[in-house]
Amino acid sequence: MTEITTLSQFLTTAKTQFQVYDLGRRVQHIDMLAFHQIESLATPYPYPIQGHAQFAIVFWDASQQHFIWFLKLALDEQGLLSPAPRSQFIEMILAALGQDPTQPLSEEQQERLANNPFNFKPSQEKLAVFNALVRKQLGQRASSQYEFAVQYLSGQVAPAQWQHIGMQGIADVCARANEFDHEQQLVSSFDTAAIEVQIALCQCLEHLLISDTLADKILAKLQDAAPEHQAYFLRALASSAKHSQQAFEHLHGQASLDTNALISIAGRNWSVLKQDSSRSLYLEALALQPQAFFNQVFADIVAIPSLRNQLLGELRNPNRSIQLSQAIGGLFKAASK
Repeated sequence: MTEITTLSQFLTTAKTQFQVYDLGRRVQHIDMLAFHQIESLATPYPYPIQGHAQFAIVFWDASQQHFIWFLKLALDEQGLLSPAPRSQFIEMILAALGQDPTQPLSEEQQERLANNPFNFKPSQEKLAVFNALVRKQLGQRASSQYEFAVQYLSGQVAPAQWQHIGMQGIADVCARANEFDHEQQLVSSFDTAAIEVQIALCQCLEHLLISDTLADKILAKLQDAAPEHQAYFLRALASSAKHSQQAFEHLHGQASLDTNALISIAGRNWSVLKQDSSRSLYLEALALQPQAFFNQVFADIVAIPSLRNQLLGELRNPNRSIQLSQAIGGLFKAASK
């Protein structure tokens, strides 16, 4: 029998169908070709976070019962999957399940698999968006919370009743924004809903592709938002490079590139950093923070394959400030220890 060395190979051999979603930076689907290239170590993981790939695999067999693995696997210095942890996980699965990942498990087997060192638990917001996207992609109905969320967001329920709306219902509406009147309901909700619901909407929309109409509304909200709420609206614009750029320029103009904004850009709105001028302004703002914070954030963003070369180039930029030069020096000093 051929040795099984990748997750795709294992799931295909087991006669299952599967889909893969990144759950590290943003909840988003990874197409099969890209995942095969990642697994074959031909290309770096596109959305690394803190030195790891965090993703979910949804798989099912002919019975149409669905199973999910949430996996956190280490990456090497080039951003490629480290083969040893992946092989260790596959060995664990084979030992517990044999060739059939869909077979019934004893309680002991379930507990052992759930507590494996490569398992991770997504945040409530990411889990809600993930569930909403999977249900939609597989042609399943939305959750039981969906109907009340629609009623609230369409104004049929008083804004003060926001405590009764569930995160899963909000995620279901956001994931189906192109169905029924949901997009208009979402736009209107940023004027009528309680701020707690607006924040929850942002926490879902930061993972989804949104229209220009909705992005325009969120950008306007950011420009008028209280400082403690700005980062939520910023992250909700993550799918739109144009609106993220406008939000960045507004925050910079207001001297509001604080730690929350800097982290939000690194984690969600990193498209901003592809622009030379924005990247320079971002690093200058980052250099005003404590050295340990600078080191941590820089290490995180330089690992993103689409930014790596540009950020490494900034280390040699002769036009940088003394403050940034000192921060970079501190970065090298920490790396050499």
